[in-house]
Amino acid sequence: MTRQIATRFSFRSIERLAAPVDPHFQIALEKDQDIEARESLLDRVFGPERFQKTSEKLRVNQAPVSGLALVAKTTSGALLGTIRLWPIFAGQGRAALLLGPLAVCPEAKDGGVGRALMLQALARAKAQGHASILLVGDAAYYNRFGFERRFTDRLLLPGPVDRKRFLGRELIPGALFGAVGAVKPVRRQRFTAIAA
Repeated sequence: MTRQIATRFSFRSIERLAAPVDPHFQIALEKDQDIEARESLLDRVFGPERFQKTSEKLRVNQAPVSGLALVAKTTSGALLGTIRLWPIFAGQGRAALLLGPLAVCPEAKDGGVGRALMLQALARAKAQGHASILLVGDAAYYNRFGFERRFTDRLLLPGPVDRKRFLGRELIPGALFGAVGAVKPVRRQRFTAIAA
């Protein structure tokens, strides 16, 4: 049985779209020397309560997926933004990614940094062969990248969440069709075998 899924987002010309809109910043893989600046930015944007969020339970003692921890930096090396994707199960045995947090320095808020980080993360996740991404965030912002509530209707996070903010995105059509049950973290060595 073939099922077609309509979505407002397309990966056509993603390479062109994923290019930063501002030539004064670049997207790069996160490096060890970015950790302090990243943590400072996350504290500044989300505050100390970020560690109490339900999504954090899926990231504790985990590492982001290799090649999917990105930063946006000025040409002088100042950190403007960060995005990371984490290995999870979206229901029983269904490998997926958890996006977050996405954070942009308040001074660069309207400079296209968040958009560039999102497009790069989506393009890289798709290129690596990942099938879907879940997140908890503002639907008005994430809908433009193809994230929708309908993909998470039957999934449960390990704590309280505003269901309107629990969104999903299929990178491979049908990847979240029939997804039901608990969203759980994946141990790193196990995820590599599933994704391969």
